[in-house]
Amino acid sequence: MSSISIIGAGNMARTLGARAIAGGNTVEIMSRDPSKAADLAEALGDGATTGAWGTAPTGDIVIVALLHDGVVPAVAQYGDALAGKVVVDISNPFNATFDGLAHHEQTSVAQEVAKVAPAGASVVKAFNTVFRHVLEKGRPDVFVAGDDAAAKARVGAFVESLGLRPLDVGGLKMAHWLEGAGVVTVGLAHHGVGNLDFALGVTEVPA
Repeated sequence: MSSISIIGAGNMARTLGARAIAGGNTVEIMSRDPSKAADLAEALGDGATTGAWGTAPTGDIVIVALLHDGVVPAVAQYGDALAGKVVVDISNPFNATFDGLAHHEQTSVAQEVAKVAPAGASVVKAFNTVFRHVLEKGRPDVFVAGDDAAAKARVGAFVESLGLRPLDVGGLKMAHWLEGAGVVTVGLAHHGVGNLDFALGVTEVPA
């Protein structure tokens, strides 16, 4: 069992919170709007709690479930309150036409988070290649990137508690390519697959 804090109270926070509780984890919801946090915690039930925005999260794993342009500012605002935490960025920085990334350098939201996170915090990228409704109802693979092996192992254990398979793709610089994979999922949804009812995954074949 993991203790999870979710910064945000939107649809991804709801889906991850529900799966986390179903997997036997504890969940804390933190939002700039206390009423939204309270409403989501009540909807999740099973002991879900709320925390004040900007204060130290109770969870060992802190999932930042915000739109991409709000992630880095939120982590910077929390500052030392995140010391010692595993901070998970799940965002996709799509451009306005959803066929590229909003940033034009070989970076990622997760890498920018690592620049403002306090000493002792470990940043991990995960969940960004999975559409919300697929995460809610399906059993997709979850790709994980980060520089701290222990932090990735903790996130991997959490992913497994959701009944899903974590797949380690390497260091935090790989978060850039995971964000690119997020763009690929949108392209497939609009073209090759033609719907949103799928997820990227890995199929192993016998040697």
